[in-house]
Amino acid sequence: MAYDDALAARIRELLAGERGVTEKKMFGGLAFLVHGNMAVAASGKGGLLVRVDPDESDALVRKSGVALMEMGGRSMTGWLTVEAAAVQTKKQLAEWVDRGVGFARTLPPKRL
Repeated sequence: MAYDDALAARIRELLAGERGVTEKKMFGGLAFLVHGNMAVAASGKGGLLVRVDPDESDALVRKSGVALMEMGGRSMTGWLTVEAAAVQTKKQLAEWVDRGVGFARTLPPKRL
């Protein structure tokens, strides 16, 4: 499954004007990076991937439509999948985008 172009456009709109944001195809989707660190992505499996503070993962997965990202059969603390149904409104999407960007800004910039 290809990532949702409409979701990517909505993310792009929310990130307009943010400094240091780039786009890169990753994980079968389209990732939005802040100074080289992934913040959010339109997932190739549908919905959204969000990078968060690992210490917040347990609390955040209690929300409806949210789970830990799995890669290679392993759950990845600090990486969440958010179902498309949980980001239908601009407010819902903005909350996750803001959370991902906020965490990415705490990380040291990557050399590009």
